[in-house]
Amino acid sequence: MVAETALAKYRWASHYISNLIQGPPSPRQGASAEEIRARALARLDRLRQFLAFIGDPQQAYRSVHVGGTSGKGSTSALIAGILRAAGYHTGLHVSPYLQVETEKLQINGRLMPAERFAEHVAALDVEINRWEAQGGPRLTYGEFWVALTFYSFAREVLDWAVIEVGAGGRFDLTNVILSDVAVITSIGLDHTRTLGGTIPEIAWHKAGIIKAGRPAVTTVNKPDAFRVIANEATQVDAPLAHICEGVDFEVVSTGASGTEVRDLASGETFKTTLPGHFQAYNVAAAVAAVRAAGVTDNEVIARGIAETRFAGRMEIVQRDPLVVLDGAHNPEKMESFLRGAAELGDARKRILVLGSLDGHDYLTVAGIIAPFADEVIVTAPSAQERSSGSTEAIAEVVRHSGKPVEVIAEPREAIDAALKRADPTDHILVTGSLYLVGAVRERWYPSDAIVLQETCWPTK
Repeated sequence: MVAETALAKYRWASHYISNLIQGPPSPRQGASAEEIRARALARLDRLRQFLAFIGDPQQAYRSVHVGGTSGKGSTSALIAGILRAAGYHTGLHVSPYLQVETEKLQINGRLMPAERFAEHVAALDVEINRWEAQGGPRLTYGEFWVALTFYSFAREVLDWAVIEVGAGGRFDLTNVILSDVAVITSIGLDHTRTLGGTIPEIAWHKAGIIKAGRPAVTTVNKPDAFRVIANEATQVDAPLAHICEGVDFEVVSTGASGTEVRDLASGETFKTTLPGHFQAYNVAAAVAAVRAAGVTDNEVIARGIAETRFAGRMEIVQRDPLVVLDGAHNPEKMESFLRGAAELGDARKRILVLGSLDGHDYLTVAGIIAPFADEVIVTAPSAQERSSGSTEAIAEVVRHSGKPVEVIAEPREAIDAALKRADPTDHILVTGSLYLVGAVRERWYPSDAIVLQETCWPTK
């Protein structure tokens, strides 16, 4: 009965939020750059006004703001893990969620309890009704979510909140915060409709999260992107730490058991359970960020890193055969995933389950990963108000690479087919979309159990 009540409250809150979705999350096709920017500025202004109306909850705690094309989710989780290990009451906001909404609202490493989630949604609804009664405009889905994050974190009386940017940075709704530390993990081509089609343009958006006089950290190593970030930091007089492999850190080892990183300044070695060479950059960024925030005890830092888990990023959910889930959906992420998958060791056969949402450069992504596989199953992830990428177009890219391919539209059926074909020494790689990862992940970690046990890794 207790479980049923908790799930009922969670579903009520989830349904309330979902009902705010009125159309595609991006500007209309063909919108000019001026229209896109005007829309973004209007959304930011509307959200700032509402937050001021309810007392600016985003100012109730210190914060770290994390942006970047790739790696920002893992880096955010690592920073939150270290702050938690240091004894701080810490919140973590990530975007998007994989399976359940409470993934976006984590407190001290646990998902927000269903009852508390529903309480915060109901309380914010009261504030919205009060706002609208005084002539305030209705909040959109995205505006509500960001307001809910800041509002609920204030009600939970946090010391620190780690906030992952949704997309871009300068005009992202999360950029209403005056963060104590800003982190920019990487720059690559993604969300080009709204952020621009060149690396410097995208870097300009990411650099917009740097705050005047507040420390910033970046692991960006592309010269044309770093110049933009460094220029932004100079303009706002923000001290910038540029963290580089071979100068600030080195990779000791990486594989299926995780990644070891040596901090060259202190000589300390940090170990994360997250596999993949690229995770070394995320660890290094997290270490620099928490040091800027005042956490310098290497024992605490090591413990926080070791205890951090993050779902859907080079996540191993099964062995014999090895099943790896990763939400890589752009060329930069896929290049990193490809390198990480190669570091997992030998396999008799690699079976790829691949799918994407429309709006991403999924044909380029398919072209990067298909040659690595021995056979490919193309599937069709879905999201509310968003369609999947063309399975036939993806399949054609795979055929062009010379690999056998089959289209199985339903993601759960696709993973079941892959498991039936696999021997214990095979590797199954599921990638192309976080929404695909979320759908497939249900096989190992059902959503109801995630909500009730307040963890992305519930026990059966």
